[in-house]
Amino acid sequence: MTLALRRATFPSRVTVVVLLAVAAGLVFAHRLYRTAEISLSGAILSVISSYGVDVIPERQTVYFGLGSDTPLGLRMTPECTSAFLVLPLIVVGAVMIALRPRIQNRVLFALGIAALAVVIVNQFRVLTLVGLVQWLGVDTGYYWGHTLLGSMVSVFGGAAALVAFVWLATRK
Repeated sequence: MTLALRRATFPSRVTVVVLLAVAAGLVFAHRLYRTAEISLSGAILSVISSYGVDVIPERQTVYFGLGSDTPLGLRMTPECTSAFLVLPLIVVGAVMIALRPRIQNRVLFALGIAALAVVIVNQFRVLTLVGLVQWLGVDTGYYWGHTLLGSMVSVFGGAAALVAFVWLATRK
């Protein structure tokens, strides 16, 4: 009779530690993450907008519609960042690798795809908000873009990223 022991290989242990360090980094360096995220929003808006766009990185704020009738500044607050959805994926990925080291590559691939999807969804949410503000005006556009449609985009996009993560990480 043989006893089969499951042991984590050294690289998977290192991967778990790195993932947990990245998760901690997202928590402790959230300002830096939000600055990068709002700078990406500003870069995208600069390409697609016919009006002026200005990013103030130290305030995590993008101003758009400069020179139009509906200029507005959006600040990337801790509640509005994609880090809230990326963080649990990283932690779950670390736990999955710790429990089943042989699926490390699948989990890392799934984590990369899901994290990218969450960031893209959050950028789409910002662009939706900007479009609605320019179309419906500041009051109505902000209400619909942030409170209703923006929240739906985040929920459905986050759910789709979670489903993709689980499917990619656990399929054989």
